[in-house]
Amino acid sequence: MSSVWSRVEPLLAHVERPTRYLDSEWGTRFDHDAPYRVALVYPDVYEVGMANQALQILYSILNVVPDVACDRAFVPWKDMADAMRAEAVPLFGLESCEPLGSFDLVGITLPYELTYTNVLETLDLSGIPLCAADRGEGTPLVIGGGPCAYNPEPVAPFFDAILIGDGEDAVLEIVAAHRAAMAAGATRAEVVAALARIEGVYVPAIHTPSAMVAAAPLVRKRVVADLDAHRSPVCPVVPYMDVVHDRVALEVLRGCARGCRFCQAGMVYRPVRERRADSIVRDAVAALTCTGYEEVSLTSLSTADHSELPDVLRRLSRRLESTGISVSVPSLRVDSFSPELARLLSGGRKTGLTFAPEAGTQRLRDVINKNVTQEQLLATTEKAFSAGWRRVKLYFMLGLPTETDEDIAGIGSLVARVLGVARGVTPPGERGSIRVGVSVSTFVPKAHTPFQWEAQIPLEEVRRRQSSLRASMPRKGVELSWHDPEVSFLEGVLARGGRDVAPVIEGAWRRGARFDAWTDEFRLDRWSEAFEEAGVDGASIANRERDTAEPLPWDHLSAGLSKPYLLIERSRALAAQTTPDCTFDGCTGCGVCGALGIDNVIAGDRRA
Repeated sequence: MSSVWSRVEPLLAHVERPTRYLDSEWGTRFDHDAPYRVALVYPDVYEVGMANQALQILYSILNVVPDVACDRAFVPWKDMADAMRAEAVPLFGLESCEPLGSFDLVGITLPYELTYTNVLETLDLSGIPLCAADRGEGTPLVIGGGPCAYNPEPVAPFFDAILIGDGEDAVLEIVAAHRAAMAAGATRAEVVAALARIEGVYVPAIHTPSAMVAAAPLVRKRVVADLDAHRSPVCPVVPYMDVVHDRVALEVLRGCARGCRFCQAGMVYRPVRERRADSIVRDAVAALTCTGYEEVSLTSLSTADHSELPDVLRRLSRRLESTGISVSVPSLRVDSFSPELARLLSGGRKTGLTFAPEAGTQRLRDVINKNVTQEQLLATTEKAFSAGWRRVKLYFMLGLPTETDEDIAGIGSLVARVLGVARGVTPPGERGSIRVGVSVSTFVPKAHTPFQWEAQIPLEEVRRRQSSLRASMPRKGVELSWHDPEVSFLEGVLARGGRDVAPVIEGAWRRGARFDAWTDEFRLDRWSEAFEEAGVDGASIANRERDTAEPLPWDHLSAGLSKPYLLIERSRALAAQTTPDCTFDGCTGCGVCGALGIDNVIAGDRRA
């Protein structure tokens, strides 16, 4: 298939941010002569998708495979999408500028439930039938993966296969299996059957929940045991335009065993695996040299838990001295922020610190197993502001199981105390610059967590609690924001829905729903009409507590966690009992290591 650039270029003068649709950024690669081609799609605009580490990792891995070319694609903003439809221009890969419908495999990330209508937008703009059952021979395989793959049922009909878990090794096996099947002249049905034999690959047409019986094997997630087996991208693609998180991002740690009971990522990304300090320093310096960025972010679910982080920061500080390059560590835990860490981080630009107490009272923090105390948060605030920081952002949730009005008032009281401590250690002339950002989300029960059976609080109750929270907040020095409760309601439906929700997603998309994750674009009425048309009661999915014996839409998929463990953790939550981190205090019996046949590879070092 030839390039469609000659048809794309005239459209760029009439859309905002035309750089979203240009190719040849620094670090791109694409073998135009390769016989097998993959398109990796992030279902949002370019500047959001280019911040996704998984996209950069898989792009880097696939483009060194002989005879394989990997391209990138993103969802065009509304102006460009409308212009493309008017001119019959299909969605294209950036490097090749060839239609996605001409590729062999289209891989679509599932980063967040509110991107589901953008998945359909991608397929429709590409000329690929929305449902896998309607795709004929010669149509690209459509493969999903990413965080939302742990309950893919609401979007299962739209995919030929979905990868559960880590992709570094699995994507190579998927491509190899597909190429071998094509060379053998296999039919589409034979191809997907071959994919179903790959560990971690879920094929909705084969693994239908209705066909599952007690003796049927589960589809278990794929795990990369050694992160250093795959080097971090050291020459990632550098965008022409500013993007979200516009810096070098280096994953230093995967997984988290802290055991927060609401946190799906902390449950499904187990076991904990670290990159070695030598690898981190080597790759950070190489990536900064290649890209010219002035900041490197050491990313993970809980970066300060890395057993060698102080050593990494000391070494990077020496290597980057006098360069003006800063090192940032997001996702800090209150109890992991040490004076030494504050000193090491203060050597660069102070870009702000973020902590997540999640709840305003110790009782509720015990319910969710957030093993931090008010005293630790206040001590951490003192350390940070004494080291020169003037801004901290705190994350909380409303609607957690067993939450009371006292817990809500506790958020305001805790924020006031943080503000007081910050002012107390800041020189008088600088106190006016102190800011405490408070971001409040609504609790959404997620699959494969101890709270997967809990009810999400109804819309009207969310609004009441938000109003109560606002009244409890200090009047000065605090910047309060919260998530749209209607968006959280829909997230709750899509997070725990089954395959019967797929027609709702399609119905909402046909009514114009796209970019639902963007506040200005979201409209609940489109979804309400789609729910009504499909005969699906969204409230019964989001706002209903499940019986623990009730089959769940994701029961045929395994993240390695045992159901008895999740039930025990739920019981401990309701009793406000905490569970320690297994990497410090011994095995808690979650089942991951045994189910996956691997060990928590750093447990011994961290306990020592």
